[in-house]
Amino acid sequence: MAHVKGSGSVSQHSQGSRHGKRLGLKKTGGQTVKVGQIIIKQRGAKYKAGKKVGMGRDHTIFAMADGIVSFAQKFGKTVVSVVTKN
Repeated sequence: MAHVKGSGSVSQHSQGSRHGKRLGLKKTGGQTVKVGQIIIKQRGAKYKAGKKVGMGRDHTIFAMADGIVSFAQKFGKTVVSVVTKN
């Protein structure tokens, strides 16, 4: 019988080489978007949803109308909106 419990083999390459979650800005200010296009993927509500923009349950901000993306500051928070071309 062994006096020390044997340790399982773990690959040295698997630890620390995990894939990223692809978070961040997908559209910048001034770019045109169509309905349903993702503007930002985020963890937590770092960016707030403004006019003609929706927020998914994973805090993804997406366009609810065709238009141009705009960023603004309101009460110290960054607000994302879509400005329509009308």
